[in-house]
Amino acid sequence: MTVKLFIQAITKFIFGFILVGLLIFLPAGTFSFFNGWLFMGLLFVPMFFAGIVMMFKDPNLLRSRLDAKEKQREQSTVIKLSGLMFLSGFIVAGLDFRFNWLTLPRGVVIGAAIVFLVAYILYAEVLRENAYLSRTIEVQEGQKVIDTGLYGIVRHPMYSATLLLFLSMPLVLGSVYSFLIFLAYPFIIGKRIKGEEEFLEKELNGYREYKKKVKYRLVPFIW
Repeated sequence: MTVKLFIQAITKFIFGFILVGLLIFLPAGTFSFFNGWLFMGLLFVPMFFAGIVMMFKDPNLLRSRLDAKEKQREQSTVIKLSGLMFLSGFIVAGLDFRFNWLTLPRGVVIGAAIVFLVAYILYAEVLRENAYLSRTIEVQEGQKVIDTGLYGIVRHPMYSATLLLFLSMPLVLGSVYSFLIFLAYPFIIGKRIKGEEEFLEKELNGYREYKKKVKYRLVPFIW
């Protein structure tokens, strides 16, 4: 761990907390938005402890996760579309609460919260299995194909976990209209996976063979 890495990580964490809070609570017009606080807790409390663990156990992985600058132009567009989805989705969720457009039953919110936590656990397992994970599409020095654990089920388990995470987010916030916006994510991530696999086939030894071994990209028995 270095002081520079710690400052970078804590700065991004605080900035993310403030930004998401503003996007949710400003449109809601109040801080008395239970679903908003529930979501903030589910998102940022595990993130904080996961960051602490990575900082001490695998600072290189944390450093790569903090680096979000995409080098490929096409993938940069995908990142921008994802950002637009989050921006509009959170704002609509706040507005939905403020104007009481459509309230989801508490049971749906609780179920979504459970799915969110399960997805977080899956995400953590992917990070444990693959030390080469980066937020950008690249091949690192000495990188090898991982084909065990969750990688033996689907080729992109990290995206499978984020699919569950992102589709449960608007339901935790109690907003059907926000959920409709987040339904764009499977299409966005499908485009990213296509470009990523084309890159890995060219740059990562053994990836073509891995594709033949593990047939499904994101969802077992479906795609």
